Amino acid sequence: MKCSVFIALSVDGFIARIDGNIDWLQSSGNQVVDLGADADMGFGEFIGSVDSIIMGRNTMEMISAMNLTDDQWPYGTLPLFVLSNSLTKLPDNMMNKATLVSTDIQTLMLECKSKGLKHAYIDGGKTIQSFLNLKLINQITLTRVPILLGQGIPLFAESSRDINLEKARAKVFKNDYVQEIYDTRYD
Repeated sequence: MKCSVFIALSVDGFIARIDGNIDWLQSSGNQVVDLGADADMGFGEFIGSVDSIIMGRNTMEMISAMNLTDDQWPYGTLPLFVLSNSLTKLPDNMMNKATLVSTDIQTLMLECKSKGLKHAYIDGGKTIQSFLNLKLINQITLTRVPILLGQGIPLFAESSRDINLEKARAKVFKNDYVQEIYDTRYD
């Protein structure tokens, strides 16, 4: 099963402030420029390429706190699996949108394959790190937000091995965001 990442981070590699706040995503870069056809910075095309989503509890809680309407929900009808060993149930506004999973990642991957799923969007810092350490991420799309936070929650924390990134592609958006796409190679 193919697993891909699509995530924004500060130029110095943080996905959130130490307290988990991501307010800087809405205030960084050139906020007045018209992005035109690039308004979603490739998210629509990316989400159209996957058939499932796997995210961690913290990411799910952040999305739940946004209290999105059905019209605002960015994932359509894709199956959404939330990894957590501490939750016993999902928040009410996520009940019909996600499935809580407490099994290990390898078991979840086997279950997804048995359901005919072929390409998962992996989201959430700890979840991404876990998938990388298990050599399960095939492609990484990083959208660098033009801000230096100085400290925060890093996307790439401790790794159990070197991970080679190859076939680099990049795009600069009018709002000064830079998107990098890499395939992974595990030696």
